[in-house]
Amino acid sequence: MKVIASVLSILRPVRFLVVGFTCALLLLSSAFPAFAIDSYQSKSTEGETQLLDIQRETDEAAKKPPAGLEEVKRKSTEGLNEVQGSADSDKQKNPENSQSAVTIEEKLKNALDKVTGK
Repeated sequence: MKVIASVLSILRPVRFLVVGFTCALLLLSSAFPAFAIDSYQSKSTEGETQLLDIQRETDEAAKKPPAGLEEVKRKSTEGLNEVQGSADSDKQKNPENSQSAVTIEEKLKNALDKVTGK
């Protein structure tokens, strides 16, 4: 019993360090999300214009009879698909902009090679 008491008395300063470190970690972890404000700031009307265009097309489509096969084919060749058109096609992943991408299989193989030392 005396051994436990002596060990606890030795660890008392360490306990204060652990508590201080935990408090500092909590303070910093709650402050760092505020740094995200420096990221890209969109304009307040940027998304609204796209939504208004979509709403206009929706209203026009609702007034017309259902689209025929030829119209659907024509619209689908204008972009990625009939609904999306070419909106944000530059932001999507495709073979041309993904040449340097590493597959999950390659990542796992590399990790296993590191672990096994091969």
